[in-house]
Amino acid sequence: MTRITVAKGDGIGPEIMDATLEIILAAGAKLEIDEIEVGEKVYLAGNTSGIAAESWDTIRRNKIFLKAPITTPQGGGYKSLNVTTRKFLGLYANVRPCMSLHPFVSTKHPVMDIVIVRENEEDLYAGIEHQQTDEVVQCLKLISRPGCEKIVRYAFEYAKQQNRKKVTCFTKDNIMKQTDGLFHQVFDEIAKEYPEIENEHWIIDIGAAKMADTPEAFDVIVMPNLYGDVLSDVAAQITGSVGLAGSANIGEECSMFEAIHGSAPRRAGQNVANPSGLLQGAIMMLNHIGQTEVAEKVQNAWLKTLEDGIHTYDIFKEGTSKQKVGTKEFAQAVIANLGMKPSILKSVSYANNSALNLPKYKRRAAAKKELVGVDVFVHWAGLDPNELAEKVKSIGTGGIELTMITNRGIKVWPDGFKETFCTDHWRCRFKPKDGASITKQSIVELLKNAIDQNIDSIKTENLYAFDGKAAYSLGQGQ
Repeated sequence: MTRITVAKGDGIGPEIMDATLEIILAAGAKLEIDEIEVGEKVYLAGNTSGIAAESWDTIRRNKIFLKAPITTPQGGGYKSLNVTTRKFLGLYANVRPCMSLHPFVSTKHPVMDIVIVRENEEDLYAGIEHQQTDEVVQCLKLISRPGCEKIVRYAFEYAKQQNRKKVTCFTKDNIMKQTDGLFHQVFDEIAKEYPEIENEHWIIDIGAAKMADTPEAFDVIVMPNLYGDVLSDVAAQITGSVGLAGSANIGEECSMFEAIHGSAPRRAGQNVANPSGLLQGAIMMLNHIGQTEVAEKVQNAWLKTLEDGIHTYDIFKEGTSKQKVGTKEFAQAVIANLGMKPSILKSVSYANNSALNLPKYKRRAAAKKELVGVDVFVHWAGLDPNELAEKVKSIGTGGIELTMITNRGIKVWPDGFKETFCTDHWRCRFKPKDGASITKQSIVELLKNAIDQNIDSIKTENLYAFDGKAAYSLGQGQ
């Protein structure tokens, strides 16, 4: 018996959760359920996080969280509970299987069967943003080695467990050589530990185009957070319906399972919603907690129901579907098919799946870290980079000199082009010359000189070399 936490959510959430629980309990799931309230009611009661402290305690105690969709009120500073939960509980892996159900659900890709494994905690979703000048805001893209290693290893272990043949990595490391470059580097390192599984890397733009056009070319795809968020929805949609997809959010201690669609408040209370997405999340939960026989029974019964043409309104199609049913009736149809298997769709077998081997991250020995320069970002409303260079040169100190100015990443001094459009946000790079060295005290003196010269410095970024290798980007065009 496994004790789990359940949240019925908002909109169609209570209906599809009741249907999901009815199915899996009828199939023999051995569960004890603690229900909590999260979402719109909690938000509107004045809790901007959408969840009470005692509900966190229940989730953390039980470790397994099955969550229906929730509504986050617009405005008012309300934070996404999904993002908060993933980060607070360290749910680093988002796993979304996307399989076509041709010919029973319309799709242009009848043999598609891929799994998107998305890093879930960092990247641009760190949510660190600042307005820096009148014209420029920034968002920090944070990629860590532990984050990369955990998600890439999960992708390979998942492929191994599910008897899949290939893992593909998508990044944009031809542009973001440090952040996406690290993700790709770690992928190559870990891939060597799994010689029995094919591996490949695609640049995200052409990879996404290939996935949308020829998804059968892929098996498991692992990506940083933002790419994975976008492409997992694309993948789910091109299977035939986002409403049929579930997802797992896996951490070292806790895990959360859900549908990938929203709360659809316009459909609430009408007994029309399709519970399949949440049911798929629940099946992933049953596999995760070791109740694989029940998971197999439910999945095959669900496939048989779709194959029988018993469909909710969202996938009902004249000529293919045979009976349009509501939420409750669909659940009863699945229950009636428990113990049966589909004859056209591919049945599943989870009985021999081995446990995932997910060792905790081990920190490497520290590299030799050397300060080699500094970027000073300046708010300046002028237009001529040469004029700015003359002003900024004057703050150099102790052999530290201005070597480059960029605007939106593009080198505009020295030897810039007059055609380059510039905003009021300038990166001024200082490096030591003629054998001089730079220290943090040097940087403090640079900034003091900037104040004295009435130069509006808005931030700095130290430039480092690790084990002698430069660990910062060049200016575009440098």
